[in-house]
Amino acid sequence: MTGAARGIGRAIAERFVAAGDVVATVYRGGDLPEGVHGFVADVTDSAAVDTAFGEIEARLGAPTVLVANAGVTRDQLLMRMSDEEFEQVVDVNLTGTFRCVRRASKAMIRARSGRIVLIGSVVGLYGGPGQVNYSSTKAALVGMARSISRELGGRGITANVVAPGFVETDMTAALPEDTQKKYRASIPAGRFATADEVAGVVEFLASDAAGYVTGAVVPVDGGLGMGH
Repeated sequence: MTGAARGIGRAIAERFVAAGDVVATVYRGGDLPEGVHGFVADVTDSAAVDTAFGEIEARLGAPTVLVANAGVTRDQLLMRMSDEEFEQVVDVNLTGTFRCVRRASKAMIRARSGRIVLIGSVVGLYGGPGQVNYSSTKAALVGMARSISRELGGRGITANVVAPGFVETDMTAALPEDTQKKYRASIPAGRFATADEVAGVVEFLASDAAGYVTGAVVPVDGGLGMGH
């Protein structure tokens, strides 16, 4: 997986480790959960991604599940957003995901089996002010997963998107209390998700039970984006 050091990615990694799976992460730095094998690489660098996956395969075996979670935000109003702010987010969230999927799929195609889970966002289809860059990348993951499903579905490989809404992370905890109240009021469930609730959906999509689920967008948003 990518981005297992904090937030949703950390919860996903912990859940897989608890289930007895061998978990490796490509990440940029930070403390990792116990039992997670870390391989430092920048997902914006194709050569670094290839090297990291080569090391994972040599030490731990070929990946059977890829969870693409690495992402950045550079929020800015449309009229003020620079090319760099747009391109940085695309390079990590979209092209970075592509680089990892392309590399991981090689072993999956040979094995005629695999699970690809892309971590999207409710704003990918719902939209978000100041997030033209971020929401564009998350919407694009839907097209990526569905194209992968059509291309590789006959080889026993599934590709799905999990689309979290507001989740209890350091990022949301840092929001002013008034802002958090406003967000909670717009969510039918009346609360933010826990990171583990997102991780549970990822775990299901990576399991044998989800072998016939592919090209799906699974919201974990408390009803915030219903119909989108």
